[in-house]
Amino acid sequence: MGDPAGIGPEIIARVFADPAVHRENRAVVVGDARILERAAEVVGTDLRINAVSGPEEAAFEPGSVDVISPTRLPRDLPFGELDARAGAAAFEYLRLATELALEGRVRAIATAPLNKEALHLAGHRYPGHTEILAELTSTRDYAMMLVADNLRVIHASTHVSLREAIERVREERELAVIRLAHEALLRLGFNRPRVAVAGLNPHAGESGLFGSEDAEHIAPAVDRARQEGIEASGPWPPDTVFMRAARGEFDIVVAQYHDQGHIPVKLSGFDAGVNVTVGLPFFRTSVDHGTAFDIAGTGKASPSSLRAALNLARSLAFSELRSEEG
Repeated sequence: MGDPAGIGPEIIARVFADPAVHRENRAVVVGDARILERAAEVVGTDLRINAVSGPEEAAFEPGSVDVISPTRLPRDLPFGELDARAGAAAFEYLRLATELALEGRVRAIATAPLNKEALHLAGHRYPGHTEILAELTSTRDYAMMLVADNLRVIHASTHVSLREAIERVREERELAVIRLAHEALLRLGFNRPRVAVAGLNPHAGESGLFGSEDAEHIAPAVDRARQEGIEASGPWPPDTVFMRAARGEFDIVVAQYHDQGHIPVKLSGFDAGVNVTVGLPFFRTSVDHGTAFDIAGTGKASPSSLRAALNLARSLAFSELRSEEG
């Protein structure tokens, strides 16, 4: 559910009110049944809330949503306000969902947005979902991939300062992300993924005129990836590589830091963008937007990104299942 004081409950209510959801998915919500009841009222739907203790009890009935509730928050929890109770609840929803995935009781997780400040108020000092998931699953090599229409981007670093992001541009990390990109696209059905690596500096350093990181750390990682049989290329000038990928020249771009990758994806399709954490022992997708406290409780939030995240989670889970079945 994400932060229960944000728009997460409302977009969940909108998505599950669509009869197509249960025709296409076997999905349950890990959240708070009372908060979801309130959200259904806010968005004006007669969605029925079915409280269950685990996914095995889910009915998956049209017009309803099955909810596993590890918390019992007050129905008058303020909309759109920082609240330690909401931050603690958001962490607990993710922890329980991760536990269910690790036990094999669910095959993928799609997450609504959490609020980092609320999370911190509750004593959970993480930059976001991705880092929590990595710790809960003891995952060392992981990355954020964004998917929007005709553009896919994976990040070498995300929620760190720009200064720290530059320090993280190292050969081993670059190679790890290239490998993650290659593996993720194989799972998405690409036979031979074309991985383009964006440079860090303007014009990818231009032979050292604008910095040495591209030649010293990125280019060697690309060479090693090629030696492993990965169709990798770069470093490419970052001001053109995303456009080239959107036009079909590449299947995915390795971005060097948060904004380098997020800006082109959000320009490409803000409402339909999906965040995928790659490298985990299960699939996790997420909306590519925040808790939108300014419109929480108004019923105005668009469910498009959550719907896209759920669809992609289903596709990834089925692709893994088909692979296991041979």
